[in-house]
Amino acid sequence: MGKRRAGRELLRSLSKKQKKHLREFGEEHPFYDKVFACCFIGCYCCCCLHSRFSFQSEDSDKSSAESDSETEVEQVSGYHKLLATLKTSPESESEEDESESEEAEGSEAEMHSEGSQETGEGEGGEEDNNDVPEEEEGATDTAEQLLSQEQADGTDTSCDPRHGVIEEFTDVKHESAFSLETNFMEEESEDCNADRRDSNPFKQHMDKELEEKEIEKMSTLPKTSSQSQWPRLGQLIFSSTLEKHKTLKADKEVDVKQLHLHKPLESTWPKVNKQFLCAVDKPIDSSFTPLQRELFCIMNSYRDLFYPERNALTNGEEIRHAYCLHALNHVLKANAQVLSNNAKRRDRKPGTDTDDHRDQGLTRPKVLMIVPFRECALRIVHVLISLLEANDKKKIDVSNKKRFKGEFGSDPEEKPPNLKRPEDYEAVFAGNIDDHFRIGVAILQKSMRLYAPFYSSDIIIASPLGIRTVIGAEGEKKRDFDFLSSIEILIIDQADIYLMQNWEHVLHLMKHINLLPLDSHGVDFSRVRMLNLNNWSKYYRQTLLFSALQDPQINSVFNKHCFNYVGQMAVRNVPLTGSISHVVVQLPHVFRRLEADNITSVIDARFQFFIDKVLPEYRDAIMSHTLIYVPSYFDYVRLRNYFKKEDLNFTHICEYTKKAAVCRARRFFLKGEKQFLLFTERFHFYKRYTIKGIRNLIFYELPTYSHFYSEICNMLKATDNGVDATWTCTVLYSKYDAQKLAAVVGIDRTAQMLQSKKNVHLFVTGEN
Repeated sequence: MGKRRAGRELLRSLSKKQKKHLREFGEEHPFYDKVFACCFIGCYCCCCLHSRFSFQSEDSDKSSAESDSETEVEQVSGYHKLLATLKTSPESESEEDESESEEAEGSEAEMHSEGSQETGEGEGGEEDNNDVPEEEEGATDTAEQLLSQEQADGTDTSCDPRHGVIEEFTDVKHESAFSLETNFMEEESEDCNADRRDSNPFKQHMDKELEEKEIEKMSTLPKTSSQSQWPRLGQLIFSSTLEKHKTLKADKEVDVKQLHLHKPLESTWPKVNKQFLCAVDKPIDSSFTPLQRELFCIMNSYRDLFYPERNALTNGEEIRHAYCLHALNHVLKANAQVLSNNAKRRDRKPGTDTDDHRDQGLTRPKVLMIVPFRECALRIVHVLISLLEANDKKKIDVSNKKRFKGEFGSDPEEKPPNLKRPEDYEAVFAGNIDDHFRIGVAILQKSMRLYAPFYSSDIIIASPLGIRTVIGAEGEKKRDFDFLSSIEILIIDQADIYLMQNWEHVLHLMKHINLLPLDSHGVDFSRVRMLNLNNWSKYYRQTLLFSALQDPQINSVFNKHCFNYVGQMAVRNVPLTGSISHVVVQLPHVFRRLEADNITSVIDARFQFFIDKVLPEYRDAIMSHTLIYVPSYFDYVRLRNYFKKEDLNFTHICEYTKKAAVCRARRFFLKGEKQFLLFTERFHFYKRYTIKGIRNLIFYELPTYSHFYSEICNMLKATDNGVDATWTCTVLYSKYDAQKLAAVVGIDRTAQMLQSKKNVHLFVTGEN
């Protein structure tokens, strides 16, 4: 009885998200572990998912570091980490007070109390299990019993959004009301007639019939490219195999009626977008901002687009509204065409057989939106609803809206107060930052259904992790990716964040999109377009890719997985100054070039260069307080194992390090008890702690985000004790780091550094 009563008390103390996770997965989420409160288990599973899905990365760093990381990674269940979610907790954040009293007293007291509970730890607490999440013993055995007992007490959890369910919730109640096959156009509007015009971009793109020789050209011949300069976007690179570059210019002013928008959107878009127009000085367009106008010009031409200058602080919401308008316009036009043809087929004479009504794909989903967090999905749905509502009096019917707000909304009380974080951090991690979700959205005329089954949805909004768990891996019994077979618009927003989560999920998605389905799913083949029957869907799919930076992995997806027959357009502006100009401390920067035969050997070459040329210079005790910034977790594991083997005096912090161990590591490094601190980029991305006591900096590799370079360098001023003359900063780079290097030092210096094989010394005075 005592155990059962304790179990009930534990259950009552859990939040609604904790209860949901407990019911779905049979164990309490490790994020809520009182000892280990780490927020990035679900964000970056690049090591843990190897044991779950047996990923094979294309990068050589995984193979080179696999043997080094085996001893630590295999201690944790990959399934355990896969299902974890990113969530900021008051407890995990509460210890981050940047005052001296917190460093001197709070952390020390907590460290002693935590350290006294652990056995077998040395003075530094540097055992391997500091970087591995702990699984709560007994949680798996009792989770279902506790929830069953709660239901027995009279609580109905079958449809309450505060509780999880065994089967993922989908709305089947409104199936017939949102069926495309059994509904008809309410009225033959002027917009339906406009959609049939040859000048309509939607009809032009979807009705073009490619020939087999054209498909063969796109599969075998390289793309030709050309450049153009636009007022707002800057330098654009157009590439295509079939189409020669046609001068596509962004009009200075756009008439909404000339964009061939679905009729309701012509009136709602200016109202919804008014908030951004107010921020523009002397707007020359009454409907679009200059950025939106040029982006939508490309979107509406159905070309692929890569825009690597998305900023959560400045233009993030502008871009979100623009692609929501394009996606909704596409869906409304496609559905209107189907409903109109339904009426024609109904009214045709018996015995009449026609092949003119091919207007569908093999499955219904047309648009797939990949976003990193639930908050992003929430904002997208709000934009879609706003675009469908003509005014406050004409509200559209939205099914399951209350449940959606409960599961995708955020609780203001969960956010810890008085945390000092950069503005970009607050913008990225606003609202509900759970990264494991997926939801189907069905739109039919003046109604919207949330939580529609995928095969009855028009739009699917999901995170990479959420879509990955549905697709599954080869050999798994329960997996499904047929719903991706007829995707016509793929939108990948904030692609840079997926580099901090798990890029393998994005690659896995791209390998399973636009494949022939394994089942018919009740499709009427007489209505299916020939392009889908010929398995040519990928040549008609439009891909919109938005990122905050240019990265080789993101470029690779755009170049190798986008086959749009009308071509691709990518923004390729080069940075003129670089983030080094934002360093405010007087600091000498030494850029040391390493040589590698090819891009696959650069991982091993960097490691060898570091231990042979760089590390010996810092072994002396006079070079204490040395922070080594490591972007890759695999490189971090490799270095940590080497430091242990060489018995160096070091401590380490990564995305899996426990809260208590982080406190100890920061204190030991500040007081000089540990000479080296290994520090991962993902820890900095998800925490943004200020590390005090740094005197020497080593960038093992250039940061993924260029502004991280200046942020880390400016940490040296956190403990200004008059010894700034001894500060040093060393950066390792190769010729394959040209993009990252340009983002840090600017394009002119990058060209000089790549031409010269000598080390480059730069001195920043704080006024650059």
